[in-house]
Amino acid sequence: MRSLGLVSGMWFGQWAQPLRPRERTGNSGLTMWVLGRGSPTVECKSMKFGMLKEHQAVTGNVTAFDGSILYLPVKLQQVLELKSHRKTDGAEISIKIQLTKILEPCSDLCIPFYNVVFRRLQIWPGYAASIRRTDGGLFLLADVSHKVIRNDSVLDVMHAMYQQNKENFQDECTKLLVGNIVITRYNNRTYRIDDVDWNKTPKDSFTMSDGKEITFLEYYSKNYGITIKEEDQPLLIHRPSERQNNQGMLLKGEILLLPELSFMTGIPERMKKDFRAMKDLTQQINLSPKQHHKALKCLIQRISKNETASNELTRWGLYLQDDVHKVPMHFWALFYPKRAMDQAQELVNMLEKVAGPIGMRMSPPAWVELKDDRIETYVRTIQSMLRAESPVRVPKPNLHILYLLKGKIQMVVCIIMGTRDDLYGAIKKLCCVQAPVPSQVINVRTIGQPTKLRSVAQKILLQINCKLGGELWGVDIPLKQLMVVGMDVYHDPGKGMRSVVGFVASINLTLTKWYSRVVFQMPHQEIVDSLKLCLVGSLKKFYEVRRMSILKFWDFEALPT
Repeated sequence: MRSLGLVSGMWFGQWAQPLRPRERTGNSGLTMWVLGRGSPTVECKSMKFGMLKEHQAVTGNVTAFDGSILYLPVKLQQVLELKSHRKTDGAEISIKIQLTKILEPCSDLCIPFYNVVFRRLQIWPGYAASIRRTDGGLFLLADVSHKVIRNDSVLDVMHAMYQQNKENFQDECTKLLVGNIVITRYNNRTYRIDDVDWNKTPKDSFTMSDGKEITFLEYYSKNYGITIKEEDQPLLIHRPSERQNNQGMLLKGEILLLPELSFMTGIPERMKKDFRAMKDLTQQINLSPKQHHKALKCLIQRISKNETASNELTRWGLYLQDDVHKVPMHFWALFYPKRAMDQAQELVNMLEKVAGPIGMRMSPPAWVELKDDRIETYVRTIQSMLRAESPVRVPKPNLHILYLLKGKIQMVVCIIMGTRDDLYGAIKKLCCVQAPVPSQVINVRTIGQPTKLRSVAQKILLQINCKLGGELWGVDIPLKQLMVVGMDVYHDPGKGMRSVVGFVASINLTLTKWYSRVVFQMPHQEIVDSLKLCLVGSLKKFYEVRRMSILKFWDFEALPT
């Protein structure tokens, strides 16, 4: 499930994309069929699919096929025996299709099928998409993704290198190619080049899975209809880790690739040294959170509006849901000593500049200028502002109090001159204990460097957002009656000193809002006493906010890892 949060004082967008199966009338669920190995063997998946397409009168026109497993929305005979002819050489191919299972729509075995169906919808460049099943059902994992695929084949690169260095061509070529990723367009797969075999050519033979010997020239001609132009080219070696095929057999050994059919991926070295080219490429690849969210929303809209894509999902009983959540903006006040007025104005100007690009929309602050930076001045002024019901509105920051729109202050931002633990503690004691209100204390030195002000302003915005109840990011938790609890203990090294127990518990659906409590514990006192006190308080708060009780309790330290 892809979840994006637009960090914002005014908007918080959380985006998740459920993929739901519709109820089907008549034959429910899917039928899964396995294809027996044809005689003679056919390796090319597209050729297999073409042969199956010839028998739509038997299987129907709604099918999904991954090379060995065939999915159908209807039930046929237990075993089907079909005949087709391979177009490349006219050989007769026997096809055996056997029913293995009838699947429920949310079965784990349906996930490969859903991915096969969704791959047919990949008509938009720059997206990676797959289907996953979670506790909340089926979800589409979508992300903006870019892969640089070059037009030059490995053979083209070899020819260019040969012209530059004929004497040490093989050594230099091997050094350049090993470690690179190539893509073979006849099957759309990527491979890592582990070595180059200079002693083999496409005229050499290899043993197929059925035990028959065949040359590379014949193999590509029969299975893919490709005629190899250069017969004396060396072969590329890819050494995969041990893997299983669709029949569960363990596969080992090397995979040999033809340079002529392998295309380079990634950015060429000469392009990496071109500053302008890399700048243009970076602008296309690196998206802001707002652009990222817009691109993914565009993907879902294009799926919904594209008749072919929506029909493909509909006839398999699938559809996409879309939901965006928003929360309102809060008002804030800025307190600063008179000698920090310039830094305060620069900070607010920068906050307004960086808010838009990261998806935030913020109101101007209530400007509160202090005559000095004594503790009493900060505390007294903040208290008076928090008690004020109708602050005065003035257009520019040239008086002690400027303006605040209707409503009470919900965020206090203070600029202090240097590192002042006593002043910081007094402000936090007032804002956390005596008159609870979210607060942000900023050292003037932190915002005094113009070159770093933009990044500092972004971090301040994110902190303010969280303190106002906003959520920078989150995911949809399928288990709704869930409360997550965290607990830690601080032991003072001095003998006979009290320990401090810190306790937090989640109180909302997305686990982004928390109940917290601190308990002091005497030496040798059982931890269960503090735990009981904290848990009772958290359960009461959970019920107050959610109007429901928790469903289950887990001790995560006791769970297997």
